[in-house]
Amino acid sequence: MSSLQISSGSVRFEPVVGFNRTGHFRPIGSLGFPRFRRRFSIARPLLLRRSSFSGDKISGSGESESDDKGFITDAERDGSGSVLGFQLTPPPGEENFNTSTEEATHQEDKKEAIDETKMADFGVPGNRAVEERGAAEISINKAEVVNNIVFVTSEAAPYSKTGGLGDVCGSLPIALAGRGHRVMVVSPRYQNGTPADNNYARAKDLGVRVTVHCFGASQEVSFYHEYRDGVDWVFVDHQSYHRPGNPYGDSKGAFGDNQFRFTLLCHAACEAPLVLPLGGFTYGEKSLFLVNDWHAGLVPILLAAKYRPYGVYKDARSILIIHNLAHQGVEPAATYSNLGLPSEWYGAVGWVFPTWARTHALDTGEAVNVLKGAIVTSDRIITVSQGYAWEITTVEGGYGLQDLLSSRKSVINGITNGINVDEWDPSKDEHIPFHYTVDDFSEKVKCKMALQKELGLPIRPECPMIGFIGRLDYQKGIDLIQTAGPDLMVDDIQFVMLGSGDPKYESWMRSMEETYRDKFRGWVGFNVPISHRITAGCDILLMPSRFEPCGLNQLYAMRYGTIPVVHGTGGLRDTVENFNPYADGGAGAGTGWVFSPLSKDSMVSALRLAAATYREYKQSWEGLMRRGMSRNYSWQNAAVQYEQVFQWVFMDPPYVK
Repeated sequence: MSSLQISSGSVRFEPVVGFNRTGHFRPIGSLGFPRFRRRFSIARPLLLRRSSFSGDKISGSGESESDDKGFITDAERDGSGSVLGFQLTPPPGEENFNTSTEEATHQEDKKEAIDETKMADFGVPGNRAVEERGAAEISINKAEVVNNIVFVTSEAAPYSKTGGLGDVCGSLPIALAGRGHRVMVVSPRYQNGTPADNNYARAKDLGVRVTVHCFGASQEVSFYHEYRDGVDWVFVDHQSYHRPGNPYGDSKGAFGDNQFRFTLLCHAACEAPLVLPLGGFTYGEKSLFLVNDWHAGLVPILLAAKYRPYGVYKDARSILIIHNLAHQGVEPAATYSNLGLPSEWYGAVGWVFPTWARTHALDTGEAVNVLKGAIVTSDRIITVSQGYAWEITTVEGGYGLQDLLSSRKSVINGITNGINVDEWDPSKDEHIPFHYTVDDFSEKVKCKMALQKELGLPIRPECPMIGFIGRLDYQKGIDLIQTAGPDLMVDDIQFVMLGSGDPKYESWMRSMEETYRDKFRGWVGFNVPISHRITAGCDILLMPSRFEPCGLNQLYAMRYGTIPVVHGTGGLRDTVENFNPYADGGAGAGTGWVFSPLSKDSMVSALRLAAATYREYKQSWEGLMRRGMSRNYSWQNAAVQYEQVFQWVFMDPPYVK
């Protein structure tokens, strides 16, 4: 274990002789590492006296200690006596140390959070089974077991977002908080000199400074905080997050110091539950860390290498959420010393490229792979769809990590992402000119005509309109659309695309628009209102992705009565049911078309079948629309399934070396 000594300006953990933690051993290297010490500084004095950790109890003269120079300190415990957090009450005259009006009502707001849905059964069912059962079989209760949950992520909407990761980390925490969990989201405080900086305007500096040791030096970070929708949004502030561009790069490419920026995030995230008295209590050592992709992947390694061996976070658990396995945080092996890990833990992140991937004959292929280390040391793994959970264990989808992931198959679960049903609701969407519901979607055709007028296309409500929204890159199958373009343009259709990415595809979109003025429109860039109007106005949404861990656009499309035509991969295959006109005695079943293999002919055939159904079989088309619009892809469904994994992760001992 460790003794906790806090004085004005620093905190130190000292090892206690004779403590030995046994648990779940998974050998990945040699044992032992040097004496560990951790420090941080606080803007105002913080003092805990005559209280220290000893086993699972607080020792000293009592559970509440008062000091006229510091704080009154109470230990919050769970049913087993484990310390969950400390209540830090400012001394007389300093009541406003870290509380705002929002924070002062933190605990009361949590008590009044709206009850959300909960699964009746104990297991984690497939998402389609959840949707088909409907609300009748979902009880509206809080979670039976609540947790202190810490999301660690490089982006979280609406503060920062480049794709699905931002959507997930901006919505799932709110759903979990609504079910009674205490939830903190830790992400960087990006300042890029644009109006996006205003997203952080309501976040207040907590006055807490933490010193992080990495990259051969001491780095000081601070924390900003906003309490919103039942969630503690915590932003790590450092100069490296203040620059033009998006979270990962600018027009010249990825930032060269991303390893440093996200190493800093991970170290700070490990400190946050221990040092931030949010709502009067820290989150404490019995926290559940949900780490998202490689940017947060150092967190479970730090827990195992720098905290748990000395009794800190001995009751914590970590779950790795893989949103996109293609990005792994790979850097040269020489950068290992920058990560702030003991030397003997190199094996956890050590990586060797295959011979064919090396740059020259003398290249040994040695590297560090942060995501690989997270897979090794995390207690459980979640992917963002059931299909993707299987794909990452295959050669085609594993990106070199398939064998490691296969060895951990027993702790991998796939849970399909939800969507923000308040933001994406055709009955009240502020971005679309007409509103409609599953019971009356007659106004949808008016959205289509308004979109045709806005884009300068002929106003033809009877003409099938196909849309594409997404990045213009190889993963999204843009080359397939490019190849199929001439074939599609001979048909009586209209095609609109919204996206940015590879310059060659942007140029192709412009040339297509010039060549087919009455049939094709390409919008280079990304525009939220336009994406909503395309989703509502089109009849068909095309997603020919080579791989898609989950995909959100197909979920948005179905909610808006727009029929998805998708390649059968990952989350697309999980969420879109192939149309069968003969099912249910001729009533039909399915919500779209799933084509395979990934080829031009296969895609064009599916699109032509969808267009023919739209023109000639209106009753079948309306059935497709109703089934898609009736599906429940809210985050509440996903939250219930996450809770089952939370129960499982605490059944086993945490990872130890």
